[in-house]
Amino acid sequence: MERTYTVVVTRDPEDGCYVVTVPALEDCSTYGDTLPQVLERAQEAILAYLEGLATLGKDAPPDVDSVAVSLGASPEASVYRVSVREEAAVA
Repeated sequence: MERTYTVVVTRDPEDGCYVVTVPALEDCSTYGDTLPQVLERAQEAILAYLEGLATLGKDAPPDVDSVAVSLGASPEASVYRVSVREEAAVA
């Protein structure tokens, strides 16, 4: 089953790396040096999260309907939608 999740990408003001969080998945986050890298890592983090839920016998939560973005100290922020194939997570 394909699932799509909203992700928020910000830049760390100190080292310039990209940080991604997945609002629908509590504490699901990762980072990378480039935008393409962090979006790929977001897919990997989401799949790992879903795999953990499946191992515990829990259902994957739905995506959020909306997301509030706070820049904080970050010089930029973007919102993307990332799709993953859940079968890959539970195979």
